[in-house]
Amino acid sequence: MQNFRDYYEILGIAKEATAEEIKRAYRSLARQYHPDLNPGNKAAEEKFKLLSEAYDVLSDADKRLQYEEYSRFWNQKGFKGWGKRSKKPRANSPVSLENAEYSAFEDFDNFVEQLLRRHQPIDPTTSSWVDSTAATEETVTSERRSNGRSAERTNGSSSRSGQPTSRRPNYRTQPASPSRRDAEADLTVPLEKAYAGGRERIRLEDGRSLEVSMPPGMVTGQRIRLKGQGIGGGNLYLRIEVEPHAYFTLQDGDVYCRLPITPSEAVLGGTLAVPTLGGLVNMIIPPSVQSGQRLRLTGKGYPIGPDLYGDQFVEIEVAIPTVLDDEEKALYQELRDIERFDPRANLPV
Repeated sequence: MQNFRDYYEILGIAKEATAEEIKRAYRSLARQYHPDLNPGNKAAEEKFKLLSEAYDVLSDADKRLQYEEYSRFWNQKGFKGWGKRSKKPRANSPVSLENAEYSAFEDFDNFVEQLLRRHQPIDPTTSSWVDSTAATEETVTSERRSNGRSAERTNGSSSRSGQPTSRRPNYRTQPASPSRRDAEADLTVPLEKAYAGGRERIRLEDGRSLEVSMPPGMVTGQRIRLKGQGIGGGNLYLRIEVEPHAYFTLQDGDVYCRLPITPSEAVLGGTLAVPTLGGLVNMIIPPSVQSGQRLRLTGKGYPIGPDLYGDQFVEIEVAIPTVLDDEEKALYQELRDIERFDPRANLPV
């Protein structure tokens, strides 16, 4: 009875919160507690797992409704235990709100497992963001095959008798070897590659070449595991270092940059194309913007969770032209003759 989790309280929101309020609360807290930004902090890692679990449920309208129905069942007056458990839901069977028998679940954890379908096998050859049930080490499977056998994780198949076997995933492993050892290697990646992830071929110091799926949103200090690519079939851990970028600066999931604009653009404002790690984005420059003023591009920063990004902050820099032709000089002279703005009018002297 003690394992029920109030997802609204975990995210710090009211039960009447809108979908946008739920997303905003999760974005703020996920950025604060993400394991990649808190290396070695077990408390932050556990907090991030709870936040991700709460967001997975409350951000989906159907799952949120089922969670609230279950909550009412959990809290009903006189409820003291689970009683008989003869109607356990089958693995991989989604929770149905219609005719739901919540007493069939052994406990709240079992309900969440079915609600989020965590029993479904995952194809290890595809790369995804580190979710709430994973540690900070991203598991990536290389495409290398040994002795014609695959190290892939597969679903249960039919037995010789024609009867289906267990739905739990099967694993093909090689016999343990006394010489099997894990190994580590450093991998330096450009910021653009760290941002986007994707397939990449890497060459190791021992001369081997591997093609791996790199997860999006890699950060310096992160470790990526390549199964079976170490010594004697052990694991190979890649220590990630993200190269500094000439234009973008990364800080806690947010991206910072400076945007030079002309004096006329600063005075009149307008729409300008701004570089981001995801490509050019149109940004509205307000009239009379000041040099040093920061503008925010919401959700255009660095990946910090599943389908979740930080923000990009653009610092305005008014650039003064150093070379003018005769026409431009004449126009500036005309402007100076008629302008009434005096930037030195309020000097404290």
